[in-house]
Order: sequence, then C-alpha cells, then structure tokens
Amino acid sequence: MEPSLRGTASFSTQANALLRKNLTFQKRNLKTNVGIVAFPVMLCVILVVLQGVIDHELDKPEYRCGCTCPSGGGACVCGPQHSTLDQVGTCAIPRPPRWPALLRPEPLARPRKFLDILLNNLVWALSGWCSTSQLFFFFFFFWLKYLNNNFSFLLFFSMLTGIAGRLFTPIPSSSPNFSDFLNILANVIPGTDTIPQFTEYIEPAFVSDRPLYLIQPQCLPSFNLSVSVDIDNFPIQLDVECVQGLSLWRNSSSAINGDLYKGYRQGNTARETNEFLTAYDFLDTSENGFNVNIWYNSTYKNDTGYVSIALLRVPRSLNAASSAFLKLFKGDGLAMQLEYVKEMPKPATKSRFDFSSLLGALFFTWIIELLFPVILTYLVYEKQQKLKLMMKMHGLKDGPYWMISYAYFFCLSALYMICFVIFGSIVGLKFFKLNDYGIQVVFYFIYINLQIALAFLAATFFSSVKTATVLGYIYVFGSGLLGEFLLRFFVEDTSFPRGWIIVIELVPGFSLWRGLYEFAQYAFMGNNMGTSGMRWKDLSDPINGMKNVMIVMTVEWVVLLPLAYYLDQASSLGGGMRKDPLFFLRYFQKKRSLSWRRPSLASQGSKVAVDMEKPDVAQEREVVEQLLAESGRTSHAIVCNNLKKVYPGRDGNPDKLAVRGLALALPQGQCFGMLGPNGAGKTSFINMMIGLITPSSGTAYVQGLDIRTSMDEIYTSMGVCPQHDLLWETLTGREHLLFYGRLKNLKGGALMQAVEESLKSVNLFHGGVGDKQVGKYSGGMKRRLSVAISLIGDPKVVYMDEPSTGLDPASRNNLWNVVKRAKRDRAIILTTHSMEEAEVLCDRLGIFVDGSFQCLGNPTELKARYGGSYVFTMTTSSDEEAEVESLVRRLSPSANKIYHISGTQKFELSKQEVRIADVFRAVESAKSKLKIYAWGLADTTLEDVFIKVAKEAQSFNVLS
Repeated sequence: MEPSLRGTASFSTQANALLRKNLTFQKRNLKTNVGIVAFPVMLCVILVVLQGVIDHELDKPEYRCGCTCPSGGGACVCGPQHSTLDQVGTCAIPRPPRWPALLRPEPLARPRKFLDILLNNLVWALSGWCSTSQLFFFFFFFWLKYLNNNFSFLLFFSMLTGIAGRLFTPIPSSSPNFSDFLNILANVIPGTDTIPQFTEYIEPAFVSDRPLYLIQPQCLPSFNLSVSVDIDNFPIQLDVECVQGLSLWRNSSSAINGDLYKGYRQGNTARETNEFLTAYDFLDTSENGFNVNIWYNSTYKNDTGYVSIALLRVPRSLNAASSAFLKLFKGDGLAMQLEYVKEMPKPATKSRFDFSSLLGALFFTWIIELLFPVILTYLVYEKQQKLKLMMKMHGLKDGPYWMISYAYFFCLSALYMICFVIFGSIVGLKFFKLNDYGIQVVFYFIYINLQIALAFLAATFFSSVKTATVLGYIYVFGSGLLGEFLLRFFVEDTSFPRGWIIVIELVPGFSLWRGLYEFAQYAFMGNNMGTSGMRWKDLSDPINGMKNVMIVMTVEWVVLLPLAYYLDQASSLGGGMRKDPLFFLRYFQKKRSLSWRRPSLASQGSKVAVDMEKPDVAQEREVVEQLLAESGRTSHAIVCNNLKKVYPGRDGNPDKLAVRGLALALPQGQCFGMLGPNGAGKTSFINMMIGLITPSSGTAYVQGLDIRTSMDEIYTSMGVCPQHDLLWETLTGREHLLFYGRLKNLKGGALMQAVEESLKSVNLFHGGVGDKQVGKYSGGMKRRLSVAISLIGDPKVVYMDEPSTGLDPASRNNLWNVVKRAKRDRAIILTTHSMEEAEVLCDRLGIFVDGSFQCLGNPTELKARYGGSYVFTMTTSSDEEAEVESLVRRLSPSANKIYHISGTQKFELSKQEVRIADVFRAVESAKSKLKIYAWGLADTTLEDVFIKVAKEAQSFNVLS
C-alpha cells in the first residue's frame, strides 16, 4: 500500500498499537505483576495470623467471665463468684441490676489520703464563703444584664439563694437504713470518683473498693458509715463518706470558665487544684418558668467514641437543680426523684481486639503507596532508555501515549486494591468488613488516580531509575511514619487548627494516611461496641475528616495531571524537544496551511563565516536559499537553513559552538553520508533533526515542515536507527516490528507482509530468530533489528547513526543491500566511520569538522578534488633504500615520502608529474638492478581524503 494512500495513523490506531505492545510486555513480566498484586494478599494473611494469635490469647480462662487464675500458675477456677470488673465486657447480663444515678466521677481518681485532707479543710471552706478552693461544690452566677432595678435584683437573689439552700438534702438520720438504698439515694445527692468509661452494665461504684459519697449541707466530724446492700441477691459492702457542699457566686461566664478549667489536674492540695463539680446559669428563671444551663468540665474524653465522661453523670446534676426549683415554689414536701438507671440486657461475648484496625493507618498506607515507586520506576525507565522518545520519533503522539499508559497503571492499581479489599474481607479483617464498601470504593478510586498523576509529575524530574526508585521508597515510608507519629497528634488534638491539617493533607501520602486513619477508628469502635463502621451519614460529622480528605485528593488529581503533561511538553525535563510555554493556545486557533518559509534576516547571520566557506559548501548554501525563495513544495525532502547549535559554557568555560550555520539540501531518493572525527558535531546535528534538542538559531524543513514547530507531524513520516539500540528486552523482534508498523498505520495483511519482509531483509526470519526475545539477541542482531525498525512503514526520511557497527562482514554486506534498496524512494542521512560503507551507500558525502562542512560531493569527486596523487610503495633490503628513493625522484621530482620502515617506503606521486605506464617501465627496469620484494601503485582512497581534509580544517581553526 502506498504511503500517500495509507495516510497517518489515527488516535485509535496508535492507542491500539501501544495497548497491544504494553499487554505483550506485561505478559512477559507476569511474575513481577503477580508478585505486586499478591503482596497485599500476603499482608492480609499475616494480619489474620496475628489476629488469630491475639484471639487465642484473649480466649484464655483469665479473660473469660467468672474465671480467676492464680498469678503463680496453677488451674483456673471458674464460677459467678469469681467474676471481676475487668471481665464485664465478656459476661452475660440477662437482667442488669438497677443502679442509683450518681454525680460525675472525680477525674483524678483521687486516693483516699487526699480526700482526708479535703475533709480536714472543710472548716476553713465554711469561713471563706467566696473562696474558690472547694472540691465537689456547686456554684452559681447570674447575668447583671437581666436585672433592671434593685427590686428585681433582690427578688432574683432571693430566688437563687432559695434554690441553693435546697440543693443538698440531709439524710434522714445519722445512721440511715440502706436496705432501701435506691429510695435513700434518690432523695440525697450521691457521688463517686470511679470512672465508668471502660465498663458496661455495671456501676463501678458498687463493685469497687472506692467509697460512695453523700454531699450534705453539713457533715458531722464523726461521720463514718459502712453499710451492706443486696443487689440482685449479691451482698455488697459499701463505705460511705460525707462531703460538704457549698454554693458560690459568680457574675460572668469568663469567671465560670476560669474556675472550671484553672489548675485542672495540677497541684497536690485542695487549695491548688481549683476543681469544681458543676455550675448553673439560671438565665431568665422565675416562678413562672425554669430555664437553666449546666456547665461542667469535659476535658476528659473517651477515645473510643469522643464521649465525655462527665456527660455520663449530667442527669443527676440536672435532677438536683430541678428538684431544688420545685421545692422553692411548691414546698419542701415535693421532690423530683431520679431513683435508678438500668442498662439493656447483654449476652455473653468474647474479648475483642481488632489488630488490623489498630495498625491499619500505618501499614495500609505503606501497602497502598508501594505502587507509587513501581509506576514511577516504569515511567523513568522509558525516559532513561529513550524508549518513549523512540516511540515518539516513529509517530506515536502524546495523546495515545498518555491515555494508554494512564489506563494501564489505573487497571494495575485497581486490580491491586480490589484484591486487597476482597481478600481482606474474606479473611475477616474488620477494617474492610465494617466500613461501608461504597465509601471505600470512592476513596480508593480517588487516591489511585491521584497517585498515578503524582507519579507522572515526579517522573518529569528524574532521569535515573536508581535515583527515582530510592526517593520513591523514601517518600512511601517517610509519609507513613510522619503520618503515624506526627499527623496523628495533630488530628487527635482538638486545639490544633483544622485548617492547618488540611494544608498538611495536601501531601498525597498524608491524605491517604488520614483517610485510612478514619477507616481504622470507625472499624475499631464498631468492633468494640458491636456496631458498624463508617457510613455515608458519618461524613457529615465535623470530627470525621474523610470528606475533606476526598475533596483535597480530588482537587489535587485534577491539578497534578495537567501540570505533569504541561511540564513534560514545555520544559526540558520531559526528555524531548521543549515546546513553547504557551503551546496549548494553538489548539484554540485554526490550523494554518504548512508552507515553505522565506529566509529571514537572521538566516544571513554570519557573513564572515559564509565568505570563508569552500566553493562546494557555498554552492550548497545558495541552493538552500533558492529553494526557500521558491513558492510551493519541491522534490527535496530535507532543507537545512543556517542551522546552529550553541551549548552554554559552564564553570567559566566559553560557549561551545557545536553546529555553525549548517546549510544542506537533500532530495528524495538520495543517501547523504556525514563523515567527521569524534566531537565534530554530527550527533548534535542529528539530535536537532530528530527533535532531541532545539536549534539555537536557524531551522530545518522536513517534507516542508519546520522542525521548531511541527515535529509531531514530522515524526509520522520519519524513521530513526539510533547509535545505541533502543529496544524492549522482553519483546521479540517480530513484536517490535508489529508495534512500529501499526504506528505507521499498517494494518491487517499489509502489516504482516511488511513485518515478514523486514525480518527476511535483515536475516532475522529463518530459524525462528524473529520470535525470540530481544534480550537473547547478539549485538549484531539487535543492530539489524534497529535498521529494520527504521525502515518499517516506508518513512520518507530516515536517519541512520552508524548502522553497521558491530556487524560481521557478511551481515554488513547484506545490510548495505537493504539500505541501497530503501534509498530509492526516500531521503537517508547516514553517519559512519567506515569509508568503505560511505563509498558503497552514499550518493553524496559531507566531511564535517568543528561544526561545519569542509567539503561536499560524491565520493569520486572528493577523491579527484582532494586526492591528486598516487601512492607508490616498494619493499627492498635496507641497503637499497637510497636507490629506491632516487628512482622515485626521477619519476616525480616533487614526490613526498610518507612512510618508511625496514626497507618499506611509501611516496606520494603527483598525478601531474607522472604517468602510470612510466611507473611500470621504471619498476621493470629496476628489477634487474635491485632485489625488489614487493611494490604497488594505488590511487588516493576516501580515507586519505578524509584525513587530509580533517587535518587541514583543524590546523586552520587552530591558527585562526
């Protein structure tokens, strides 16, 4: 099929080609991919094993309800009488007892000794009415703004003092009968300093060794009471102590806050602690209405549910205030009793400890983020090995590359997470089973997309796989550790500004940790409390940070992916030709027709350099200027117009001028060879032509397209055989050619035929060589494959950089035949150090020295122009060397001896001074006088021309 009829490969065709190549590549790396996906499965197995060990330990008799095990060893004894408070969570309580409603616990869990000190200071407390040192005392305040005159003040003060006087009801006698303890404790104010947050269904005050307090208006010095009560047929011995309650007056909310929180958990005496029980704000309370706010210290939190311990005791405080209000206006005979509280029945359960939820935030952060170095390494590998650039130079556009690469990484990440969640749920990890799967799917979907975008962005800053891998794993483990041991404290500290937490979560690793932390907390709570984990309605909870995390990750995903694409295109970090920073604006403009550009004034740049050029080089420049001045297209495939490349000097060194205003016109069907010593600038010229680097000035046109602005279009009709083979080690030669053939829009039978012919042409067809992985190829076989790739799809312009390097003579001759056939309908630029290869393949040659052409022409012309002499060689005995030299001088007086060693001498004979017939006659005559071992007469070779031109150019540059 003709290229003109075949057209350029469409987006879908290129996407299909890349997808097929990637699937084949990943199939060859199946073990690695299975290992990646199996890693979370292995982790789940480890967590299940650890969970089993923990459950086995918790199932031992010492943790069962009603079992006691001796500390020194021995058999455990089980029975209801051996139950302890620590076993409440596992005991069955079919008929929970009725417990009195008590005041909130004393948060410090103060020892008995300290309570004795408190009681000894009660006399001092009575004498200091407005002192703020009374523990467990109520105090009141009112707002002056509610009082309009002195009369209302007197009435309100009288009401408050009346209520205060009725808060603490004295016990009926000094030795009350506690047989009906619920009725007794409903008519007084009982209190306890036990902490109920870790117990269920049982009031710790009635099963522990701590005393029960009675808050009285006046405590007798000799008050000491120990009573026995019967609760559900279980006798309990209680020590009852008296604490005197005083009411204090405050007139502002700031004073209330100061007294409630000042000195909290500080000091060793009652005077230093400044801890109060409760404060009441009666607002607009009057005899016609009761309106009260209760103030209490809620500093202590229950970590399993953010529930204040103090809140568990608030009902009793509210009952005390309400009952005092009724007694004031309805008489002391009226009482509002809060007789008892009772939990719901409870079945027997096992002690539960969810190991996966406890460690989930840290370990699962590491597990999920382990995909980041994998993706980053793959992207940087393609960049480091120039595989991405190789694909682009053969026509692959950015759209298909980004879409297919992104889709592949997304599928790999999705499969990874699906296996993780499904297997974790199957083996029973509460982290996955208790939390809503819908929230998990949304969260993981957003994060894996963000992680892929982050990998694309990070890949633009790396050129080494090793560096990218090391820094990738540092990021993974660093973000997990910092999240667990730094961000956790910020999240759990309610005083830390929430806005700063969102700023910290802008780091994707921290946002992942925060989301997993929320999952872990809800799963841990749900497992302990026998409820579900996180649900959609929980996202509205202000303490739940999951909604903010998902919003932050979504915004970052939307921002980072376009930013990564922009940096890849508009900066040198992407590894290819850097586009204009505003390149994206051209997509909003109408496409303009591509045409030849007339030379600008800049093309006349270096007049001095132009005037000093050799005639053939100057003639080439005139041809270029004439072509650019003509309108429309011509038969020339490549036109270079004053192409220049300057590398900026570093460390005080001057700028390096690699290419000095090169001009070249190459028609279709011609092979142009570039000869030159190392460092002459050949590679810089080729790199500009294939889009690796940007010209400093000037430009070149390929098929009428400017290399500065239209490289994407040029790539569709270009083939490249780089100096170093850029191949996938796990793909076969056939798979390489299929991929690059599809990029050139070959399809179906035409594609298969082209691949077969390419393999045959480079001797990779027979013996199944074409179906072997490239990693098993020799260096010569890889070289032949690179040449076949450059010619697949009939590109109109081909660049070959030393194509026969490393080939044996037979393979080299075969390769030359391939290039000869290929140059018939395309333009080829070939660089080589083999003069024989240059003579065989090239229609024209250019010797390139110090950044510019020194001569241009076909091999015969160059040898005729720069090789105007014969080389005469004769070998005799050492004694006869003088006679040989005399013979040569008679033939050519200006002969130049160029070689001499042990009887062998070489001379340059001017063609203008000698004829070949004269040389033969002179040698035949000398054979009768001299003992001649060997002799020869040769014309100048291309190698001689190259050496001569290079030396002259380098000598001139040194002198100038």
